[in-house]
Amino acid sequence: MAHVLRAFSNGMDGVFIGACHLNECNYITHGNFFAMNMVLLFKKIMEHIGLDPDRLRMQFMSGAEANVFVESTNSFIKKINELGPLGKREGLDDKDLKSKLAQIAKLVPYIKLFKNEKLKKRLHQNEYEGYFTQDEITKLFDEIPSYYIQPDKCQACMTCARRCPVGAIVGAKQQVHLIDQEKCIKCGTCIEVCPTKFSAITKIIGQPVPAPLPEGKRAIVRMSTKQEAA
Repeated sequence: MAHVLRAFSNGMDGVFIGACHLNECNYITHGNFFAMNMVLLFKKIMEHIGLDPDRLRMQFMSGAEANVFVESTNSFIKKINELGPLGKREGLDDKDLKSKLAQIAKLVPYIKLFKNEKLKKRLHQNEYEGYFTQDEITKLFDEIPSYYIQPDKCQACMTCARRCPVGAIVGAKQQVHLIDQEKCIKCGTCIEVCPTKFSAITKIIGQPVPAPLPEGKRAIVRMSTKQEAA
């Protein structure tokens, strides 16, 4: 999905994906099944943001089927010529479209995690239609989580900061950690690795994230000190 997003973000009017026939992959991973599911998912995401899903196509073929490659690519080019420049026929402003694509690109790890079970299923052709629904995609984006480190529970152990794949956690020794919501990709790694004895991270859906502590008020109060005070 990241490769497709990069192509559209760089101004490509369409993306064509060629793949081996299903069940004929030379590798045990059978990545063409996963890729097909990703295409089905991304077409629905394209509809969600107002892009024509016909701008993305996947065609199965073997290395010996040059005729299929020529016919399918020519057909796709003809379709893209009919649709015109990316977003124009759909009535999307360039700046708004780039913003939407950038937001989705940041959410790719979350989307793959959230839809992991459906993405790895090996579908038959008669299962393509309706495998992902528009209601499902709307729910996917409506329920995007945010993660928040509770200041009264954080003990500055640095575990979440070290494990965050994008460096979205701001922290130092003896200071309450913060999550940079602009950098966060919603992967949930932080909440998974936070030691259970602290359980300092909260998952928030449908509500604003509390404002971060001012820099001068981030000093850690150790749990033992809190217990003695109590």
